[in-house]
Amino acid sequence: MAKLIEVYVSPDGDDRASGSRSRPVKSLHRAVALMRAKRKALSSPRGGRVVLRAGVHRLTRPLVLDGRDSGVAPTRSGNIATDVGDPLVFAAAPGEHAVISGGRRVTGWRQTTVHDRRAWVASLPAVRAGKWDFHQLWVNGRRAPRTRLPERGVFRIEKPLEDPGHKNLHRHSAFRGHRRFRFAPGDLTSWRNLEDVEFVALHFWIESRLGFAKIDVKRRVAELTPRPRMSLTDNYTSTGAPYYVENVYEALRRPGQWYLDRPAGRLIYLPRDGESIDAVEAEAPRLETLVKVRGAAHVRFEGLTFSHSEYVVTDDDRSATPQAACHVTGAVVFDDAQHAVMDRCTVEHVGGYGVEIINGSIDCAVTRCRLRDLGAGGVKVFHTMTDAKDRWTGLRGKASAWRPCTRVVVADNEITDAGHRHRQAVGVLVGRCSGVQVVHNHIHQLDYSGVSIGWTWGYADGGAYGNIVEHNHIHHIGRGVLSDMGGVYLLGVAPGTRVRYNRIHDVESRGYGGWGIYPDEGSSDLLIEHNLVYRTKSSGLHQHYGCDNHVRHNVFAFGGEGQARIGRVDAGRVVCRFHHNLFLSDGDGRMWEDKTGWMQPEDGPAAHLVSDRNLYFDLRGKAVRFAGRSWTRWKRLGMDRHSLVADPGFRDPLKGDFTLKKNAAAFKVGFIPFDHDDVGPRGPIGAPG
Repeated sequence: MAKLIEVYVSPDGDDRASGSRSRPVKSLHRAVALMRAKRKALSSPRGGRVVLRAGVHRLTRPLVLDGRDSGVAPTRSGNIATDVGDPLVFAAAPGEHAVISGGRRVTGWRQTTVHDRRAWVASLPAVRAGKWDFHQLWVNGRRAPRTRLPERGVFRIEKPLEDPGHKNLHRHSAFRGHRRFRFAPGDLTSWRNLEDVEFVALHFWIESRLGFAKIDVKRRVAELTPRPRMSLTDNYTSTGAPYYVENVYEALRRPGQWYLDRPAGRLIYLPRDGESIDAVEAEAPRLETLVKVRGAAHVRFEGLTFSHSEYVVTDDDRSATPQAACHVTGAVVFDDAQHAVMDRCTVEHVGGYGVEIINGSIDCAVTRCRLRDLGAGGVKVFHTMTDAKDRWTGLRGKASAWRPCTRVVVADNEITDAGHRHRQAVGVLVGRCSGVQVVHNHIHQLDYSGVSIGWTWGYADGGAYGNIVEHNHIHHIGRGVLSDMGGVYLLGVAPGTRVRYNRIHDVESRGYGGWGIYPDEGSSDLLIEHNLVYRTKSSGLHQHYGCDNHVRHNVFAFGGEGQARIGRVDAGRVVCRFHHNLFLSDGDGRMWEDKTGWMQPEDGPAAHLVSDRNLYFDLRGKAVRFAGRSWTRWKRLGMDRHSLVADPGFRDPLKGDFTLKKNAAAFKVGFIPFDHDDVGPRGPIGAPG
């Protein structure tokens, strides 16, 4: 067997060295150049291994791998692989902690005083020259918050102001795009470096992150730049949206905060207790993407940590504020890649998504990784439009213009502590892509949906088929920040898509929404079964509109507004078929929610909903209600003819134990039990160290 091609790289190495174990090179770019040269000199194709020694490997520009860096595919006989192939592998040395960083260490701190508080200041000439800007900072391994007003909670827009001269007075109330608003007395003022102050509105299902053109303190009117596309209202009301502002010099008062004075090129930081100016480690990001695999195949990353990136927000981004932060890039990008894999890696302290898989990538995977402290979300698997203007939103264009990803695996990962900068980002985002498996992940502590599948509103071809969402543990999401969200969010016609064996709980929206499983506009041809959903602000399942969805053998418990809901129906379509599900409330008896009137008149439900052999119960003995109807009236409509009202027989549901006792009533309606704890990663995750 031929000797393995290896190149060693160390932060203490020398780029004039050979790249051997004893003489490693210093930079990853040099390591890749050496690997290319060594492989090119061979008479037959080979893979190789780039070994990263312990320490921080700093990048001054993204590391881009292309077709020259492809490994060797397995040999096949028909559909059977006869060997494992020979990939190009980037891996940490055994037992060592190697970090690939897009950050720059901030040094040269000096002691000063700001607002009568102890402060440190560092001069950054590149910032003053307009060559560097950043919105995140990590000090001693912890994310340091920018200044914020109010320090806790939110302000409230007193009144959005219409602009009669604006052409885009959209008929839809969500998209009126107010440029100006009136603020409450004392909330805003004409701060120092106003052009660097950020306005952040929390409304509908997105945040808007904009700048101020001017603030008229006397009239209490603020003007934003650029013009937002979304209305500055709180959901579908006339009430002004909640908001806050960031990066205000005058608000620099709490230890751990920082402020970047761009005109002066100064970074000011208020140290926490115990921090020393002589030993501080401050990292500011300078790269948007750390590593990009573009047009390469059979490339693997193993046991590495990726840190310190910054997504650069453009004026178009600010204006559009797309759903799920789909425009935001990743720290690691697989672009038109094949068989690219990240395994047992950590992505942390980044400004966008952790990993982005786009542009027709095939057979890629993110497995056994830990993704945390994220500016946006965890993993994005997204189609790409050939029309650059609609590259990220994908709202227009023919299906032939899509470049969908297929056969992608996102498995056994932890995704947590997300949405620090782009609060509408999700744990795993899948656009118009097919054959994507999102399985055995632990997704928690973020401000919007846990998993989002599909990207087509209505019944048109959605380009998202056969996706699987199974065995995930999704909890403590939403956190009262945004509305119109869910543990698993689905969008569009999706034949072959399955949502099964997931445990979803503690879903808290700010306003409307906050559902466990949320098939949104046009979501059709879904199989939703064997899911445990409980403690949601709204209901366990909300079908906005769609057809031919099968919902069976699920547990829906402790929904704040009921256990299930249908938002809208279309003539001649059966929305859902509910069979063998267990519905459980705790003191209000609400089973089916009906805020939209779809169940009117009295003969309405049976034409659009097939529901039978389910079980309903209230733990405190409250009479069960079905969209305001009694059990008797509900059955007279032809619903649940063979269903029961009885205690399902859970051991201790209020404490999260939904295992069934022997001879439980749940078995009488044909309910098939499943293992509620067989969720989340199956074994160790993340990079060593």
